[in-house]
Amino acid sequence: MIESKSFGLSILYGLVFIFAFALVCSLIFAFILRYTSTKEGSLQYVITALSFIGLFGGGFLSGGKRKEKGWLIGGATGLLYSFLVFLFQYLGYDRLFNAEQVIYHTCYILIAMMGGILGVNIASTNSRRSI
Repeated sequence: MIESKSFGLSILYGLVFIFAFALVCSLIFAFILRYTSTKEGSLQYVITALSFIGLFGGGFLSGGKRKEKGWLIGGATGLLYSFLVFLFQYLGYDRLFNAEQVIYHTCYILIAMMGGILGVNIASTNSRRSI
């Protein structure tokens, strides 16, 4: 029972980080688009890169909290994120993912897995040093 609670709590920490990071980035880009002459198309690659950074950070935090099975905890964090985005899009806009979005979300899950693996390794290295 304690193991599943820790698993869910780790994923929750990762998801909160991802959505908070997305919220802050969205506010920054909204101000940039509103108060400068920058067009949305010119920021496409920056926004994509920041999305990957956010998912990596969420997986990293999840893996660091759990301190084991980083690929699993990171993958679960990325998968749950993609599922929540899918639900929002399907229930809110009545649209399924298109092929491009499926590729993006597959990459998001893989990036979150990598973050989870690195988070576990760094967390376990730090805990060994403190002993």
